[in-house]
This record gives sequence, structure tokens and C-alpha cells, in this order.
Amino acid sequence: MTGSPAAPVRRAGVHLVLRAGPYSVRAGRRTLAVSLALVLAALGLGLLGLCAGGSWTPPAEVLAALAGHGDEVVVVREWRLPRVAAALVFGAALGLAGAVFQNLTRNALGSPDVVGLDAGSYTGALFAITVLGGTSAQLAAGSIAGGLAAAAAVYALSLRSGLSGMRLVVVGIAVNAMLTALNAWIVLRAELEIAMAATGWSAGSLNGIDWNELALPFAVVAALAGLLAVLSPGLRQAALGDDLAVASGVRLNRLRLLLVLAGVGCTATVTAVAGPIVFIALAAPQIGRLLTGAAGVALAPAALAGAVLLLAADLAAQLLLAPVALPVGVVTTVIGGCYLIGLLVRRAR
Repeated sequence: MTGSPAAPVRRAGVHLVLRAGPYSVRAGRRTLAVSLALVLAALGLGLLGLCAGGSWTPPAEVLAALAGHGDEVVVVREWRLPRVAAALVFGAALGLAGAVFQNLTRNALGSPDVVGLDAGSYTGALFAITVLGGTSAQLAAGSIAGGLAAAAAVYALSLRSGLSGMRLVVVGIAVNAMLTALNAWIVLRAELEIAMAATGWSAGSLNGIDWNELALPFAVVAALAGLLAVLSPGLRQAALGDDLAVASGVRLNRLRLLLVLAGVGCTATVTAVAGPIVFIALAAPQIGRLLTGAAGVALAPAALAGAVLLLAADLAAQLLLAPVALPVGVVTTVIGGCYLIGLLVRRAR
């Protein structure tokens, strides 16, 4: 392979020279082109989301309303825009979480909703609703605590393989099943009104969301995305193998701990506001990988694919049975189920 040599890396007497060849340049250009296409798709779907609703608003009026003019200012800026923004940001957060855990486990099935982190976050949120009163702060804290507890349980039960291998995925599926049963028991034991609210919320929905609910979650997702951007070079090195990562100066234990915390934080933040929206974290990273043709699961394409997927699913949820708006989790479950079957068939072959 030819190309311009990168700076040599020295650690503990090891001298590594990494070279960037034509393939990496082509891969970088393709990733940039795919990312730009996903951004344009998100903008187009976002405009469609601002136009659609109880009644159709022409794009010209939507753009005028965004600028603060016309009769549709309240409808567009206060009702529809928060929902579109939530779909984009939460979809990106789920895509990032999926990319983190698929990189750590080196398995396409290693996403938060498969290995039980979504169910754990939901358990923590249910505890906050049924026992503590269910304020926004309690929901956030309960979701994060539940997700971290689920991650610790999965890791403890799969110590032989660490954070990689099919063993962790199988253990995660078992933990997910047990937590799902626990969540059902909590709902059945709760008072009727609380149980009805928790059951509706468990489907994962962006219905009725407003700006007051989004300021803190958006700030948390932005902070976690920034942390992942800082950690991404180490993540790419770790994907090449533990020995090479350590030789190039990566502190693996610290890196993995921070990645797990960031992935759980992204999942729990979405769960605390919108409920457990499943399968976006599973599908988005692999779709981004397929589009870019990359060897590993890159964070940026995964986040952009997650944003596009969740926004498209939410639009479908609004339009399929209009004027009744379905919870977006119903649509993502259908899409994700079909994707999971296809993925399992492909792996079996």
C-alpha cells in the first residue's frame, strides 16, 4: 500500500509506522459523501415533518413561520419543531449508543436494546414513576441508574469474554428478558392510573413533546457526543486489536469505562424523555457502515443514520393512521424486527 506516511507512534520500545493509502483516502471521501447525503435527507424529512400534522402547511408558509412571520408561527415553532428536533437528536443519540456497544462487543447484535440496557433504563424509570413520584430529574436519574445496573450485570455474567464475543450478546438477551418480565410485574402492581401512563409511555413516543422537556436532554446528548468525539481516536485504535491499541498508547480499561458510561447515558437520556425506543440503536450503526463501506462502525454515520431513521419512523407514525398519531416505538419495532430477522439470516449463512 502506498501513500504519505503518518507520524510514527512510540510506546514501551515499540515503533509503529502507520501509512494512509489510496483505500483509506477513498473510504474517507465516501464517508464524507454519505454523511452529507444523510444530512440532506434529515433536512428534507425535517421540512416534511414541519409541513405535516393535523393539516398540511405549505413549505413556503413553514419557512415564513420559522422566521417568525405568518399565521402558523405557533403551530410550526411550538408544536411541530420540538417533535422534529427531538426525533433528530434522540435518533442521533441512539445511533451513537449502538455504535459504541457494537464497537466494544465487535458484534452487530451488541446494541443497547438487545443486551438489556434499554430494559434496564426503563426499569429505573418505572421505579422513579411508581415509588418516587416521577419528576423529570427522578426519571433521568432512575433511567441512568437502571441502565448502568443492567450494563454491570451483563458484564459480570460474561466476564470470560469481557466486552466482546457472542457470550455477552447471549447473556444480554437473557438479562433483557428478565428485566422485561420485571417491568411487566412493576406495571401490574402499580395503581391503575400510573400503570396506564407507564404502559403508554413504554411504547416509546414523541407525541405531545415540547421545548420545556428538551433543554436538559439536548444538553446532555451534546455533552456525551462531545465526549465520544474525543474518545473516537482511541475507539478506532481499539477496533484494530487490544495489543495494537495498548502499544499505541491507548488506556483500554479507562477508554472502555468512559465509552460504556457515554453509551448508557445516551440510551437513558432518550428513555427518560420518550420511553424505550427500540431497534434504532441496533440498525443505525450497521446501516451507516453499509453505506460508507467502512471496516468498522464509525460514530458520525451511525448518528446521522439514527437521526434519519427515527425521524422517518415518527413521520410514518403520524401519517399511517392520521389523524391518530401512533407511538413511534410501534413503527421502529416493526422495522427493527424485520431488520433483525434479515441480520440473523445473513449471519447464519
